Amino acid sequence: QEDLEALIAEFQSLDAKKTQVIESSCPPPSPRLNGSLSAHPEKDELILFGGEYFNGQKTYLYNDLYVYNIRKNSWSKVEIPNPPPRRCAHQAAVVPTAGGQLWIFGGEFASPNGEQFYHYKDLWVLHLATKTWEQIKASGGPSGRSGHRMVACKRQLIIFGGFHESARDYIYYNDVYAFNLDSFTWSKLAPSGIGPAPRSGCQMATTPEGGIVIYGGYSKQRIKKDVDKGTLHTDMFLLKSEGAGKEEDKWAWSRLNPSGVKPTPRSGFSTAIGPNNRCLLFGGVHDEEEEESIEGDFFNDIYFYDMGKKRWFPGQLKGPKSEKRKRRRGRQAETEGAEDEEMEKEQPQGPVEIVKEVVAEDGTVMTIKQMISGPAEEKERSESEEEEEEGALGQQVEPCPRSNAMLAVKHGILYVYGGMFEVGDRQFTLSDLYSIDLHKMEEWKVLVEMDPKAQEWLEESESDEEEDDTEGAEGGEEEEESSEEESEDDEAEEQHPSVQPGEKHMDYLSRTEQYWIKLARSNMGPDAKEKKVVKVAHAMAKTFYEDSV
Repeated sequence: QEDLEALIAEFQSLDAKKTQVIESSCPPPSPRLNGSLSAHPEKDELILFGGEYFNGQKTYLYNDLYVYNIRKNSWSKVEIPNPPPRRCAHQAAVVPTAGGQLWIFGGEFASPNGEQFYHYKDLWVLHLATKTWEQIKASGGPSGRSGHRMVACKRQLIIFGGFHESARDYIYYNDVYAFNLDSFTWSKLAPSGIGPAPRSGCQMATTPEGGIVIYGGYSKQRIKKDVDKGTLHTDMFLLKSEGAGKEEDKWAWSRLNPSGVKPTPRSGFSTAIGPNNRCLLFGGVHDEEEEESIEGDFFNDIYFYDMGKKRWFPGQLKGPKSEKRKRRRGRQAETEGAEDEEMEKEQPQGPVEIVKEVVAEDGTVMTIKQMISGPAEEKERSESEEEEEEGALGQQVEPCPRSNAMLAVKHGILYVYGGMFEVGDRQFTLSDLYSIDLHKMEEWKVLVEMDPKAQEWLEESESDEEEDDTEGAEGGEEEEESSEEESEDDEAEEQHPSVQPGEKHMDYLSRTEQYWIKLARSNMGPDAKEKKVVKVAHAMAKTFYEDSV
């Protein structure tokens, strides 16, 4: 703990040398997860703060501040004197006061080897109009924690749950605190009724009436020496104040029993408030925990919770308006009533497993499985239909399955940045940016693509050159690796059939299909089904083609 506090102090002394605000245009931020992405209350901007990155050997923490300009699709880095120390798994909430304020509470700092944690209990505000950070020192607040949730409700910040982990033990919380934005004072709430069990990583959303909805989350408990059992919570609660948002108000918990199709159990999902009185949940992971290992299924689906109707439903992509879609709707109109369009979105038609492939810079092929609750008839198409559609329209883009992504909603459009997924013992941290119009739910748009070449993974057994901690935590390692990556990429490209100048994707695929099928079969083993082998081969060819062009 003392070592971590010394390291944090060292970083803060470096930050203290900054004396003026420097704003500069920059490429998209480096890969990260567990940061915060917030919509500016007055401008068409998104604000990214903090986060973490793990390369297999070392953990990097960030406290840099990036601003994404929605209209220009461009990033800028804003260096402001005396920022909060580096952290991840904190919470951020925006209020429109005085040109906009971004409030930050808690989170954690990890040692470079990822084995020690320091949990913050500090409260900060970024004044967006003046671009100044201010630490708010008020007694009586929550203990140090990460994985908690925080929302702005009336003129208060409400904080719920989270966890604290030390080398010896851990604890999960279900306490509730309020910070008054007028008096700058903390109060611990004591709601009546039975509330949620202790947990972290839940969904927390403010209802239009001033209530607070809590859904899901994760906790673990020790069942015997060195053996922990994790719990994926799927229950739902409402925290409601009896008054007008004053400190002396009485609060009460009540259990919610929503209708509709609830999200499948998961942790690491991300949440946001959408239009039409709906909050949403995106992605996450369902871990199969064994005593020795954990295998996870990652998701990239969206679930909406209608706070007025108290109902869950999966977000179904309608696809771009086309003749095919009109014909399908025409068939359904005979059997569906007046609410056919809403039911089309919300009616579950059986989960479908989709298999995707990512080819890393070292030639490793990673299989990503995802379960989606979409209409089976659309997913179970023949290979020829898939190729036809891809040739005519191009394949539908969508974020790959992931957990711990950063979400923000602005003007009814959802933005998804970064996050991570795992394949075996390997973790992929993402730096892509996608958007989808929540009013139309037609298609995802890719604003920043994931660069497979940017994926670095160092095995534990590899010799790890001593790097300066400060430089690493600032992301200074990236440039040094580029020449190594390029040479590895050149080697990988020599092994695969090259793309000819001006060659279209479908032409390349038909010319090299047998090569990719053979490669896929060798990766997947003799027991793999032929149809799945062909799908994986096509995915590998597509990834290689896109990297080449």
